[in-house]
Amino acid sequence: MPDPIRVGFVVVVPAAAIEVRTSRSSGPGGQNVNKVASKVDLRVDLVRVVGLSAAARRRLEQLAAGRRDAAGRLVVTSQRTRDQARNLEDAREKVRRLLRRSLTAPRPRLPTRATAASRERRLSEKKRAADRKRARSVVRGED
Repeated sequence: MPDPIRVGFVVVVPAAAIEVRTSRSSGPGGQNVNKVASKVDLRVDLVRVVGLSAAARRRLEQLAAGRRDAAGRLVVTSQRTRDQARNLEDAREKVRRLLRRSLTAPRPRLPTRATAASRERRLSEKKRAADRKRARSVVRGED
């Protein structure tokens, strides 16, 4: 059974929520590719993650939305190196980074006002565009 994944002091992915699968990696590597299962497929049951606030859990659900399997588990793969143990640690680090991102709340957007110069630029560009279109029109009645 894999070790739990710890993020800080509070957030923990228990070992029971982690499933590890290995397979042969794609890409270069010579004979190693054909005989060693170095690719790691890590699946995490996000419902069982301990220590997340309700807001952090919602952010985690959003961040992991495109990386879920049919059972709703987060799927993280790594085939960066030719070593299975290093790929496992890389996949675990990807899960840690995702959990850390969910812990930080996004800064609220502060509404800003357009500057006087930007308003002036916008209006002068509108006037130039209108003049350009007016110049394209055919003047009638002067034949």
